[in-house]
Amino acid sequence: MNPVRLVALRDTPLDVTEVLAALEDGTSGGVDLFIGRVRDHDHGQGVSGLVYEAHPSALEELTKVAEEIADSFQVTALAAVHRTGALDVGDIAVIVGTASAHRADTFDATRALIDTLKARVPIWKHQRFADGSDEWVGLP
Repeated sequence: MNPVRLVALRDTPLDVTEVLAALEDGTSGGVDLFIGRVRDHDHGQGVSGLVYEAHPSALEELTKVAEEIADSFQVTALAAVHRTGALDVGDIAVIVGTASAHRADTFDATRALIDTLKARVPIWKHQRFADGSDEWVGLP
């Protein structure tokens, strides 16, 4: 069975329960999640919110990343979902997770998944700061 169970971009709130359900596997001794949330600051400035925009190829690239990580690590299940659209401070922006027989594999795979997603998937963040200024992050 393909360990890549859930890959999605959503403009609606993300659900940790959905991701955990996708990672359910009787052979797994460990499940690891990374949940990225919108924080109230960045580089010393107060953040009031942000907007994530995804290139039309983002879902295809996210799927490739998920498959590569699944092939590179001893995982039995893998999930990755990223939010698009307007988010407020505290909202969940991304959830990635893996399951495997042993915790070390799970920790390593989850870290590689979020790091590779951030490096390769064309999703850009438009931050709004408390002082009224703004900036784009991650543009090519």
